[in-house]
Amino acid sequence: MRLNDIRERGKAMGLSHLGKFRKGDLIRTIQRTEGNYTCFGSPGRFDCPQFNCCWREDCLTSNPG
Repeated sequence: MRLNDIRERGKAMGLSHLGKFRKGDLIRTIQRTEGNYTCFGSPGRFDCPQFNCCWREDCLTSNPG
């Protein structure tokens, strides 16, 4: 997902100061706000059982952000 799309999602959730976040930090902030685990880009991401996660494709890259 593109960073601008992620910022728009955060903005829709009422988050502010989105320009200061790096991609991974912003996604983890959104995850926390949604009440989910802040697991984006974590070391155990390749064993993740969350197959329907909207961040999964980006998370499983070699450099998720």
